[in-house]
Amino acid sequence: MPNISYPAPAGDLPGYLAIPTGEGPWPGVVVIQDVQGMTADLRRISDRLASEGYLTLAPHLYGRGFKPRCMIATIRAHFADTGVAYDDITAAREYLVGDPRCSGRIGLIGFCMGAGFVLQLSPRGLFDVAAAQYGLAPKNIETLARSCPVVASYGAKDRIVKQGSASALESVLTRGRVDHDVKEYPDAGHSFMNKSGIPAPFTIIETLAGFSYSEPEAEDAWTRTLAFFAKYLTQTPDPSGLSEQDGANDASTS
Repeated sequence: MPNISYPAPAGDLPGYLAIPTGEGPWPGVVVIQDVQGMTADLRRISDRLASEGYLTLAPHLYGRGFKPRCMIATIRAHFADTGVAYDDITAAREYLVGDPRCSGRIGLIGFCMGAGFVLQLSPRGLFDVAAAQYGLAPKNIETLARSCPVVASYGAKDRIVKQGSASALESVLTRGRVDHDVKEYPDAGHSFMNKSGIPAPFTIIETLAGFSYSEPEAEDAWTRTLAFFAKYLTQTPDPSGLSEQDGANDASTS
C-alpha cells in the first residue's frame, strides 16, 4: 500500500511510498511538499518518480496531530532553518536507506516551501543530489557553496520568490564549484510544475497570485531534473564532475 507510517524522532509520521515496477534495488527520492501538504498532486509527482525507477517517499509533514498546529510549525521551521520538519525529512531518508529495495543513493526534491527545505538541507551531507523547484534560499546562501549537486527551476514571473533568486543561486554554486543546472523560465510564474486541482471558479485567484501550471516549462524542468537524478543516483558519478569542469555551461539562468 502506498500510504505508510515511518519512525521519526517526534513520533511516527504518515507518508506516501511510491514503488517502481520490476526488480530493485532502486535509488531513493524524498519528495517534500509545498504549503498545501499531502495533496493529489504530491502523490502524482511521487508516482511519476517511481515510474522512472525511484523508490519515492513523500512525508506528510502535517500528519502528526492537529493539522493547523503542524502546518504552523512546519512553515516556521522552513523560515527558521531548524525544527521538527528537518528531523522528519531526515528520517524519511533513513527509512529509504533501510529498505532492502533501495540502493542506498538518495535524492531530494521539493516544490515552493518544499524547495526551501531542499536548499537548506542540500549542504548537510545527507543527499546525493537535490532538486529545488522555485524555492527560497537559506538565510546564509553561502552555505550552498558546500552543497551536493543541485538542479533548480524558477519562473521569471514568480510573485512569491524574490526576483534574482535564480542568479544568486547560480553564483554561489559556481563559486563553490558545485555541479548544477539552474534555469529561470521567462514566461513562467510560481508553481508552474504543480497541478493544484483547485475547482475552475477559483483558478482566477491562482492566476492573480501568479500560480499557474505551464506544461512546456514543467516538462522541460522535469527533463532537466531527471537527467541530474540519473547522473547522480543511477550512474557512478565522475569525481571530477564539478560545475567548472563538467558542463558548467549547461547550467543556465535565462
